[in-house]
Amino acid sequence: MTDLLVLVPNSAAQRIRDGGQWGQITYKASDTDNVGAVIAVSHGNDPILPAAIQPKTHFLSSADSRAGHRWYRVPPELHLLWWHLRKIRGGLKLDGFKSSIDAGWMSPGGGSYLALTVSADVHTSYPEVDIPDIAAWYVTPTAVEPVDLDVQAPDQGIQQLAGHWPVADLAMTSVLVVGAGSIGGAAAHALATYGLGRLILLDPDRLLGRNLVRHLGDARYVGQRKVDVLKRQLSDLRPDTTVEALPLDVIGDADRVRALLRRVHLVLCAADGVAPRRVVSHLARRANRDAVLACVLEDGGLGEIIRLRPWLDRGCLVCQREALVEDGAIDPEPALDADYGTGTTHRPMTAVGSDLHLVGQLAAKVSVATLLERRGHPDQTLAGEHGVIGLRPQPGLAPPFDVEGSAAIRWLPAKPPRPGCPTCEPA
Repeated sequence: MTDLLVLVPNSAAQRIRDGGQWGQITYKASDTDNVGAVIAVSHGNDPILPAAIQPKTHFLSSADSRAGHRWYRVPPELHLLWWHLRKIRGGLKLDGFKSSIDAGWMSPGGGSYLALTVSADVHTSYPEVDIPDIAAWYVTPTAVEPVDLDVQAPDQGIQQLAGHWPVADLAMTSVLVVGAGSIGGAAAHALATYGLGRLILLDPDRLLGRNLVRHLGDARYVGQRKVDVLKRQLSDLRPDTTVEALPLDVIGDADRVRALLRRVHLVLCAADGVAPRRVVSHLARRANRDAVLACVLEDGGLGEIIRLRPWLDRGCLVCQREALVEDGAIDPEPALDADYGTGTTHRPMTAVGSDLHLVGQLAAKVSVATLLERRGHPDQTLAGEHGVIGLRPQPGLAPPFDVEGSAAIRWLPAKPPRPGCPTCEPA
């Protein structure tokens, strides 16, 4: 049985569905990958019309073209047989296949060819089985084998999930991501996958060679701004999301960040260091915006996500930290000021890339849950406001950082504002 895969662009599939009893096909093929894509279709002996492969940069765009193939209209029973033969990896005799063809039959002669079949009644005839209305076959002089195929949907984007996921709600939301490193990059990818309508990426740093061990960017992008790397990746992978890349520093360009916060519904901070996190906490509170802060602690042993709500009974980041210290917990903030692997004061590069990506993805989930909860989705309520994730948990840490077990998550409630807090008290 052949393991050929045939890709059918939506325009080609629609032309076959709307056609008569048969037509001609041209497709491009890569023998190395054993995959082909239909690039032209006709109705009967009419002129063959092109059907573009999407995107234009698809690897088959430069492959060899192969003409002289066929499509046929067939009864639904043949597609049920195609579905069954794919399961058992079987085939059928040439005469059995030919008996289902009413018009346009082309004998394979001494060679072979690719055939597509269409059956408009297959869904109504067999509603209990997921059988496609277009099937692919490899026709030889003695037998016909079913071929796997992928028919391009009219919409390849997030709209395919409409009805199963709040696509419309998220398409109207915007998030500012501060920090486009390993955590921020993973968070940006996850937010786009969730279907966010707009992302604004903020980070002045460039991608360096030492970042590659953890960053989602690869060696091709070394030297470029991290925000530009992510924008290029997301434009290719998630075109439903509009991405704006700004090489700004959240501290030095705080005046511009204030304006940006008026354009977004939430800010996710994955920047290294105490100062950027505190600035984001302060600016988000003043702008009446939700904020999600994500980082790793204890040299990558723990992940941490804090959600800050601009509510009267919820304190800012400083209030949360001071309350923890008063309760006897460690104060992790000073360690966040040391960069990884460089400088006179630094942390060793011990945080593993996948753990950082996990924290970024969870921060994206917290952000999306926050946005959806505000829009009336009760299934997106979080278990707490402060999450501690076990990555490589260390014994002897004071609560709440004494999580036990890798991948364990402890959720804590928010702390109230502290008297005299310059961030939480009204201006």
